[in-house]
Amino acid sequence: PEIRRVIFGDKNETVVAPTRLMSVQQRNVVASLREPPVAKAAQILWYQSKALELMAHFLFAPKDPEFFCMRQKRVARERVERVKAILARDLVNPPTLEMLGQEVGCSPFYLSRIFSREVGLTIPQYLRNVRMERAAELLRTGCYNVTEAATEVGYSSLSHFSKAFCETIGCCPVLYPAAKNVALDR
Repeated sequence: PEIRRVIFGDKNETVVAPTRLMSVQQRNVVASLREPPVAKAAQILWYQSKALELMAHFLFAPKDPEFFCMRQKRVARERVERVKAILARDLVNPPTLEMLGQEVGCSPFYLSRIFSREVGLTIPQYLRNVRMERAAELLRTGCYNVTEAATEVGYSSLSHFSKAFCETIGCCPVLYPAAKNVALDR
């Protein structure tokens, strides 16, 4: 069936893999095969080495080469996503900036910069928003009072919690379950 598909199906497919255009490096190696720059006695060894070089190019080349700047942006986004997941895991005892940097593999200063650039908030601001959204969820269920919700998201001071909740959610936590028109997406 595989050979039949290749013969009668898509002409760009082979039994092994779909065909791809050669890279500039691969074309240069192939072009160099026409005129070996070595003596006749060394040509067999030279051709063998070129065959190995081509195999390495074809077998180990990335499918889509990633530019350095694109890789940096991708790695930064991945680090930010990992930090978000780490923070969401433990709202009561969140790790320090140094611990976060160590866990995602970069300096705290760099982590702080890329996080702010990607999210638009500093790490403490983001943590506060996540805590308040979680507290709002807990209050909406009706199973938690304000003190329990505050403790559950890592606040030991009820006044600090109330102030943060009012600033983030838009109403006091005591009134929140009854406030139907308060939007969480601020």
